[in-house]
Amino acid sequence: MVSVGRRLVCLAALAVLAAAAVAVGYYDWAMRQADSASAFVIDTEQLRRAQQMEALTSAKGPIGGAFALADYDGVRRAMSDFRGKVVVLYFGYTSCPDVCSADLFQIAELVRLLGASGEQIQPVFITVDPERDTPERLRTYLSHFHRQFVGLTGNVDEIRGVADMFKAYFAKAPMRNSTNYMMDHSANIYLLDREGKFVGSFPPGTKASRLLAVVRQQLS
Repeated sequence: MVSVGRRLVCLAALAVLAAAAVAVGYYDWAMRQADSASAFVIDTEQLRRAQQMEALTSAKGPIGGAFALADYDGVRRAMSDFRGKVVVLYFGYTSCPDVCSADLFQIAELVRLLGASGEQIQPVFITVDPERDTPERLRTYLSHFHRQFVGLTGNVDEIRGVADMFKAYFAKAPMRNSTNYMMDHSANIYLLDREGKFVGSFPPGTKASRLLAVVRQQLS
């Protein structure tokens, strides 16, 4: 016959096990709820980028406009300075690992393919990384592509203002286990007519031959 004391010990042990089971069950439920909730957390930067891209591709609202930024020599350059030329505009940064240099090469190739008519083209590069892209660094970087490139910079707010005009996006992307960073940015190629008005945009990776077919229409 089991003693009363022993029965009490057994009951206490069962109570502890039951409580533990309830605790584990609650933990699992709580974690599932947390996972479910996290699925609905909106990344505001990604949302902003998506909205900018959608506005550009669907041509919602005006694209482009008058602006002024500093060139290599600290001289303020406005869109009106390029009036009379077809502007090919690009937002990027000199530490960009691949996309920027590939697109800038195609823009430079466009100018070369046009021959003498290439003098009527003004390639413009606006840095989205003004903290690291000093005027001298911009000058050296762009000299590798074509002598006609003009590099522009300013403070972050100025550049973001211009980027917003063109529905362009950029944001710092910190590198894991490093104090360094990359720039997450849209990489469209913009075409502006001789009056500085937006004509259209091309996705990253567009070949010079495709740019040529459209640019020739603006030059004729």
